[in-house]
Amino acid sequence: MAGKTIQPEGWAPALGYANGMLMADGTLHVAGQIGWNAQKVFERHDFVGQMEQTLENISTIVRAAGGEVSDIGRLTWYVKDKAEYLAHQREVGDAYRRVFGRHFPAMSLLVVRDLVEDEALLEIEATAYIAKG
Repeated sequence: MAGKTIQPEGWAPALGYANGMLMADGTLHVAGQIGWNAQKVFERHDFVGQMEQTLENISTIVRAAGGEVSDIGRLTWYVKDKAEYLAHQREVGDAYRRVFGRHFPAMSLLVVRDLVEDEALLEIEATAYIAKG
């Protein structure tokens, strides 16, 4: 059985990818999200602001699939500037907890040379499991 595409209501269409793909077994694959809003506009231009928006986007996709952030089992972070990430550890933690509370899934953080969207400072992808019934 094929997966079900997850597209939050009111979001600009995803072109050439799905924001989320809910598999028959309840696994939800969330595509790499960046710090733009539902209409693909960057309202925040700082690392922490984009990170918080990115986590909000992930949360919205998980909820659109019928889950909660506590269903997320893995996050993979791609950041363009390691020094900027490290310089804002306290703010990163505060923003993270505003969106995900004290839920800390397995995580990896990779430093990358660039991302497709020039304004994006980071990208985060997620995997969740949404139990049926």
